[in-house]
Amino acid sequence: QVQLVESGGGLVQAGGSLRLSCAASGIIFSINAMGWYRQAPGKQRELVASTTPGGRMTYADSVKGRFTISRDNAKKTVDLAMNTLRPEDTAVYYCNADVRPTFSSGTYPYWGQGTQVTVSS
Repeated sequence: QVQLVESGGGLVQAGGSLRLSCAASGIIFSINAMGWYRQAPGKQRELVASTTPGGRMTYADSVKGRFTISRDNAKKTVDLAMNTLRPEDTAVYYCNADVRPTFSSGTYPYWGQGTQVTVSS
């Protein structure tokens, strides 16, 4: 089994900063993309940022210049540094990883349990 365990999140005032961390564990041969998604009440889950094993990063337009994703391939971790937070960043944030559990298996998406980020105005 593969598990993604998230930490971080919480309540912060607008303009503040938070850092989310996610660690993958279990039966893992390799990990392709790792990233963060978020889902606000009444809205669809959306990509916030993702990164490939080679370090290519993708950001949602709404977070460019404010959020930074980083990854440690050896530790199987991905972090999201969030600066200049806005009330519209309030959502449940989910870690995602495309994992190949064994050499002979396919690649499957796995999700963390989600962590709440609330930004007050």
